[in-house]
Amino acid sequence: MMIFRNLSKEVIFLDLMTKGKRSALSKIAVKIAQRTGLDDRAVFRRLWKRESSGATGIGHGIAVPHAVFQSISCPVASFTRLATPIHFGSPDGDPVDLVFTLLWPRVAAATFLPALAQLCRVVRAPRIRKGLRLARSSDEVMAILDGDQRATNERSISDRAATWVSLS
Repeated sequence: MMIFRNLSKEVIFLDLMTKGKRSALSKIAVKIAQRTGLDDRAVFRRLWKRESSGATGIGHGIAVPHAVFQSISCPVASFTRLATPIHFGSPDGDPVDLVFTLLWPRVAAATFLPALAQLCRVVRAPRIRKGLRLARSSDEVMAILDGDQRATNERSISDRAATWVSLS
């Protein structure tokens, strides 16, 4: 998947302590900036501006804050599991504990919506969400999102997550 191809263990943050949405986005921006060389204030400002124009909570405890950047040439993705769920304006009203943050290059803006739709399809699977909530390490998160590389292509992402969860 295009988004997960741009996700590495260095931008997976588990059990991040926050006081609310602004605090969460600020801390995520700092962590992304530390690993990408981007300015953390610029990352936060763009994420907050996007969040202010419409909530990025998508339901089932998931939010996908995102921003477009002229200064990057490839997408940047991070995954954060919050220690305590917070309200993100999700349509179902559920507080969010799983946050996928996406920084997208302006030159590739046309690929953003298909990638976002693909992410939403993956996290729609209850077993994927459960696995992400139970993961004990960034390696486990990567295994859930990447799927078992030895698995055959016929197995669905949901089946791979079920296998992973049962091994945990």
